[in-house]
Amino acid sequence: MLKQYLHLKQTQKLSPQQIQLMKMIKLPTLDFEQRIKQELEENPALESGKEDENREEQDQLEANDDYDDNEHIDADDINVDEYLSDDDIPEYRTKTNNYSDNDQEKTIPIVAETSLSQHLINQLYGFRFEPEEIQIAEFLIGSIDESGYIRRDLMNIVDDLAFTQNIVVEIGVVERVLSRIQQLDPSGVGARNLQECLSIQLQRKSKNEDQKVAQQIIDDCFDLFSKKHYERLMLKLHLDEQQLKSAISEIERLNPKPGSSFAGQNKNIKQVIPDFTLRIIDGELDLKINGRNAPELHVSHTYSEMLKGYKASAEKSKAQHDAVMFIKQKLDAAKWFIDAVRQRQKTLLLTMSAIINHQKAYFLSGDDRDLKPMILKDIANEIGMDVSTVSRVANGKFVDTPYGTKILKSFFSESMTNDQGEEVSTREIKSILVSLVTKEDKKKPITDEQLALELKNEGYPIARRTVAKYREQLDIPVARLRKEL
Repeated sequence: MLKQYLHLKQTQKLSPQQIQLMKMIKLPTLDFEQRIKQELEENPALESGKEDENREEQDQLEANDDYDDNEHIDADDINVDEYLSDDDIPEYRTKTNNYSDNDQEKTIPIVAETSLSQHLINQLYGFRFEPEEIQIAEFLIGSIDESGYIRRDLMNIVDDLAFTQNIVVEIGVVERVLSRIQQLDPSGVGARNLQECLSIQLQRKSKNEDQKVAQQIIDDCFDLFSKKHYERLMLKLHLDEQQLKSAISEIERLNPKPGSSFAGQNKNIKQVIPDFTLRIIDGELDLKINGRNAPELHVSHTYSEMLKGYKASAEKSKAQHDAVMFIKQKLDAAKWFIDAVRQRQKTLLLTMSAIINHQKAYFLSGDDRDLKPMILKDIANEIGMDVSTVSRVANGKFVDTPYGTKILKSFFSESMTNDQGEEVSTREIKSILVSLVTKEDKKKPITDEQLALELKNEGYPIARRTVAKYREQLDIPVARLRKEL
């Protein structure tokens, strides 16, 4: 049974301008530049650069005045083309053909890189394959990842060949074709795991005594080698320490990722552009925002004049009205965008200034031990903004300091209490942890329990599991895997 009833509900919705501002605050400098470039291309009412000094600000205010949409339109005295942009100019009118054959080419040529798959396929012509085997080889090469490995089970590849390529073969045929692919360059490509990859590379070397031992270690004792059980390894293979050290040296020269030389060739390398510059002048911190984050934008005076001309005309046509509505829409969008850019600049400076005030001792000394505990909420409370806004400012932003270019997120850390009851940053503890691991005897690395004891002696009473957590965050292996001969 259908019923009608009234329901009151209080909701909070963001305006398009607020959404646009939040997205812009999150952008780093290079992406922000691209966003401005895109807006300048899409909105002809938005212009960059300095405004004409003789232009009065009142012109823009008058251009924003509302006009009566219900006024009578019965004339066509104004040429609508004057209100439109020149986007519709034919392409041939913007081109010239006044270059001679002797003129130098100014464009930068694009390098055509060869992918790993294409590099391998090009080498297949050196082998004799049956037509069916060629298709299998190409399918296997297509299954090789960017590191140079085939991570899939061969039985699954056999099933895929049957269902997708209509090729029904035994797994032995696929293994035979794979063995030929593993003879291609780079050495070790097409392996199914690290052990096979290293073994293939060693097999293709001219064997000396150290390489023979290395081959034996990889083929017969890979588990002991990977876990660094060197004493058991020497006992099993009847080696002394020098022989094992020489063999390991041979293994360390191998490439665990043979496809890495081709990986990422077609990817763009993103350049880090600092959003802020921080300098110490006469003992005081001087903060400046990157000029790229503060572009000079203004509303097009030409488009403003179009609206004034429409208001001044005595008679208006429907076509003119539609054209002016388009102009007004672009003018409003330009003003919204300029306001968002200014608000972004203001928010960045306000947030970064609060971070500097909170970490003033660190920025003056550059010593990690002077870094105070600081979370996003601390800065949000100080500047009177939401935590999400501070998070967007810190995301992907960098500051150029006298001690190098730092990412803003590195200044935020949790806190813990030392044995003197003082609040210290976890980053300070991690710095000491790295120092302890660096100075340890690599033949007898320090365990997590010993690290916890050392930190306690330094005045930081933390549990062993906390040490393990910090060690993992720092990408430091466990003691057993840090062991060296």
